[in-house]
Amino acid sequence: MHKVNLKEAQAQLAELIEEAASGKEVIIFRSDGTSFQIVPVMADKPYPKFGSAKGLIEMSDDFDEPLEDFQEYAP
Repeated sequence: MHKVNLKEAQAQLAELIEEAASGKEVIIFRSDGTSFQIVPVMADKPYPKFGSAKGLIEMSDDFDEPLEDFQEYAP
């Protein structure tokens, strides 16, 4: 954990951001006792786009035909 006062944080903000990005806990405190934590904000999770796999998947012509191995289970 890295604790730094506000005046020092203003001078070395870029370094503190890099520390937070690498997973270290960075806390900035003011003279009145209030403290703040620098936390990296993760990007939104990618959401699949409809049709993005078009042309990547092929089905055989007999895909929906009954399987020979299961003939005894068919009605």
